[in-house]
Amino acid sequence: MAAARRAFAGLKPENVSGWRLFDAKDQVLGRLASRLSVVLQGKDKPIYSPSVDKGDVCIVVNADKIAVTGDKMRQKTYRWHTGYIGGLKERTLKDQMAKDPKEVLRKAVLRMLPRNRLADPRMTKLRIFEGEGHPFGEMPVREETMPLRKVREMRPRERRAADKTARAAASKGQNSAVLEAEA
Repeated sequence: MAAARRAFAGLKPENVSGWRLFDAKDQVLGRLASRLSVVLQGKDKPIYSPSVDKGDVCIVVNADKIAVTGDKMRQKTYRWHTGYIGGLKERTLKDQMAKDPKEVLRKAVLRMLPRNRLADPRMTKLRIFEGEGHPFGEMPVREETMPLRKVREMRPRERRAADKTARAAASKGQNSAVLEAEA
């Protein structure tokens, strides 16, 4: 019972209108964070007002299985300062995912929200879990599905150029076949 009470901490009943469940497995970090920020603000509802918090509670599961495009796992860094001289700390996305994958998604969503007095109440509506389960089983949760994006490395420039010329030649061949059929 204490775990259920702790899960609802900070949620005021008048600010909660709906519950949505997002599965972060194989979702691209930025696309998922962008969708979460829209839902937390309530921008997907016809009653949206920028000065009123009418967003839904977002439950995210499988935060440890989130994907990023390109070489961001190695190149993206998180920086903070301890407050002491020479206290600038830095951690890559790969290290941060190993330490706390929930924090990666939380920071991505927080940085997409407007920086005003409603940011903190909106962030209390974001609940992130690493595994499949969550403690909101008895709530009427609406499952949100996002289209999966293929995460792939960017192809080398030469290969892209070769693909482009091959497509152009194929379309030119199709155009000549159409002209011959018309004649």
